Amino acid sequence: MSAGDQKNGGDKPEVAVAEVWPEVERAECLARGAALKWASGVFCRPEHLERLSQYKKRESQRTSSVHTRLKSMVQSYLEGVGWGLEQLREARVELKEVSHALRKAGLESNRNGDGVKSLERLREVSVNHCQLLAAVSNLPRLYSVRSMVLETERLVESRRLLEAHARLMDLECWQDDILWQLQGAAGTAGGALSPEDQELVTKYFSGVGQLVEALGKELWAVVSSALALARQNPTPFVSAVRIVEREEALDRALLEERGGSSRPLPLGRPRCWRACFFQVLDEAVSARFRSVSYLHTRGPGLAGHLSALQHGIMADLATVRHLLEHCVPPHYRLTGAYLRASHRCLHAHLAQVSSWDLESGEIFAVLNWVLHIYNSPDMMGQPELVAEMEKEELGPIISTEGLEQLQNKYVQSVRKSVSEWMHKALQVELQDWQRDQEPDTDHEGFYQTSLPTIITQMLEENARVALMIGVSLRDQTIQMGLYEMENLLNRFREALVEFGKEHRRNPSNNNNKFYLHYLLASISNCIILKKSTESLQQQQSSRSAAQFSRTPPNPLAALDRAVRRACRLVMDQLLLDLQPLLPGLLTRPWLVQGDPTPKLCRVLERHLELYGRVRPPCRQRLQEEAQWLMVVEYVRALMQKRLVCRSGEERRLLAQQMVQDDQQFREIFHGLEGEGSVPEVNPLALLPVLADFIQLKDPGMLPLEVSGLATKYPDISEEHVSVLLDIRGDVSRDTRGTVLDLLEQSAPPLPAGYRPIFTDILVPPSTMAFCLPTAKCA
Repeated sequence: MSAGDQKNGGDKPEVAVAEVWPEVERAECLARGAALKWASGVFCRPEHLERLSQYKKRESQRTSSVHTRLKSMVQSYLEGVGWGLEQLREARVELKEVSHALRKAGLESNRNGDGVKSLERLREVSVNHCQLLAAVSNLPRLYSVRSMVLETERLVESRRLLEAHARLMDLECWQDDILWQLQGAAGTAGGALSPEDQELVTKYFSGVGQLVEALGKELWAVVSSALALARQNPTPFVSAVRIVEREEALDRALLEERGGSSRPLPLGRPRCWRACFFQVLDEAVSARFRSVSYLHTRGPGLAGHLSALQHGIMADLATVRHLLEHCVPPHYRLTGAYLRASHRCLHAHLAQVSSWDLESGEIFAVLNWVLHIYNSPDMMGQPELVAEMEKEELGPIISTEGLEQLQNKYVQSVRKSVSEWMHKALQVELQDWQRDQEPDTDHEGFYQTSLPTIITQMLEENARVALMIGVSLRDQTIQMGLYEMENLLNRFREALVEFGKEHRRNPSNNNNKFYLHYLLASISNCIILKKSTESLQQQQSSRSAAQFSRTPPNPLAALDRAVRRACRLVMDQLLLDLQPLLPGLLTRPWLVQGDPTPKLCRVLERHLELYGRVRPPCRQRLQEEAQWLMVVEYVRALMQKRLVCRSGEERRLLAQQMVQDDQQFREIFHGLEGEGSVPEVNPLALLPVLADFIQLKDPGMLPLEVSGLATKYPDISEEHVSVLLDIRGDVSRDTRGTVLDLLEQSAPPLPAGYRPIFTDILVPPSTMAFCLPTAKCA
């Protein structure tokens, strides 16, 4: 064959294949394109053609391998197709044989149909015979049903429960057998048990259902009274448990036997008497709780009621553990069942008690019983009971929210009582202020009244009682007490203000004879209350302050305000006593005779002696304030310009008398340095400075003297210096201008911690004398 013939002959299969599978032509084109691309890449240079034979040989080997694999695959496929065809031929032969056998069986069945019809009469006779046989065999039982029902009733009434239950089981078995025989006979006849027959049997055995109810009633009566009668005669309880277990076993057997059969369960099955047993036990426990007398539960009787609950529960629990537990199977776990029931009843009862409007003592009794007595070794804290309660996972008898609400009610109740007692104590304090005698003194000789003792004891006692419940309640109680303390101190400060106003309105009233004494006693009371407050704050746990959403109380600030007010009133009284003598200071008679400085000193001595009855540190504070007051009033008198020097001798005498007054004041206040801290600026040091300023002989040194004075007392003003210059009486206008200009230029700022003296001293306005406009005035 020529090459052209081969080409033509070879194209025909390719065309046929392309017509059947167009994808083949496309795949071949892609393959040719890929081959051309590969060849153009490999033989891109003439020298590469030398390896053409190698590439040709390799590709022919690869093509031969592919052809071999294809032939093997096609051969395996053809063998599988042949085996399948052989199996189909064998199946066709077997189907022909089965079809032939079925055809023969159908013909044989048609021939036997006439013989079956002749047996229908025999079947009817057999059914009637079975029914008569069942009736004859059941006649003795049927005749004895009524007598057995009566006998069983008598046994139930006499609480011979095991015998009664055995008879009852026989009656139920008879009833079930008769119903089943009737149903089986009806099924044999090709039908079902008629409703009339079923109703007839049910009616005939109606006494059985009544017996079940009566027996159950007696059983549950025995179970419910087991806690009360177990110590006397546990036999009925044991019989009841045995009957319950029989019923449970019978329920299980019937369910296993008839669960997958057509025979139905007997009427009233399953009874589930074990579940009823535990339900009755729960009701019995609830009845025992209700039997605890609720009389006198409110008020003081609540603690007795909780104690009765404790003894009742523990007595019943001992009965269950030591007697009843041995009368039941172990899987009953009767102790756990009693604990669950009693826990549920306790939870409901305590929730009801907590909802009442209880007083603080009642709430304390409930909290103490719940948190301490219930879990104590005397009650549920016994090791055996703890393990049992952990198995049951009972949880707390009062929820966390309920416990918090109860604690909040306790705090509110105590707060109401504390507020009332504080109000009464404050009223007694106000009445004591009107007494016509000195305040009482303590063993150290300090003035005091009954107020701080009452408040301190009340708050500390409440904190101690609350701590018996828990730290959290103690912290809440202390927090409440601090709030009430702050309110009391605010009212106390208002009462001090009213006390001072009343005294100023009528200072000569005999009832106000000991006004100052009771002010000092009030200051001492505040010191005692401050120590009590700090003690209460130290008792609080560090995390308690973060638990309160309200602004925390600040009784110490209220104490400080009350002390400041009392000290101010004491100083006002000192000023009131000094007021009649102050106009005589720094006058011409004073310059000659020295009067009224001795009288001022006697007033100061009397007051300072009374200040010694005040507890430190307020005693030192009062002495310091008296010192400041005396110096301020002395300088204020100097600023009045009651005495203007006319000569150097008068300036010397004025300075000498001021120094003498300073010495007398220092002798009075000599004990101040030894008793407390000395102020940074001693006000008495001002008097010698002013005396030196006045007796300075050279007026030219006044600018230097004023500069030193302004440095030591930076609050001194131009008006104050101008008055001092006027008192000297020898300062020229030029010197005055120089001094005042220097003071204006060198006015330093007030240093930190400096207490001003001259700021409180106002300079009276100068009154210019009337004069004619002469040349000299101009």
